[in-house]
Amino acid sequence: MKLSNEEFARELERRTRLFAVRIISLSGMLPMSPEGKVLRNQITKSGTSIGANYREVNRARSRAEFNSRIKICESEASETQYWLEVIREAAILTEHDLNICYRECTELLAIFTAIAKPKQ
Repeated sequence: MKLSNEEFARELERRTRLFAVRIISLSGMLPMSPEGKVLRNQITKSGTSIGANYREVNRARSRAEFNSRIKICESEASETQYWLEVIREAAILTEHDLNICYRECTELLAIFTAIAKPKQ
């Protein structure tokens, strides 16, 4: 079943909001060490920013504003993916704890990259 643009936008807004909630939960699992606090701050900021910026995409007043906001979503998703990889490689959380967030982040990044890609 193909979604209309409005349905797609509504569904992606829901997904990015749910992702923000998952990132907040994941950040709460990070240790209270100085390093854990840095990671918590970084991943929470970038992971929750995706949905906030996507909400603004859907309220853009111009094509230029739409394009700018989509690029911000893409950038924030990429940064969040980076922090998830750092957490994984530093063995701060288990693969099991990271899998759902990492998979969803990768999908969101692919979606925003495709939307941001200039039309040929």
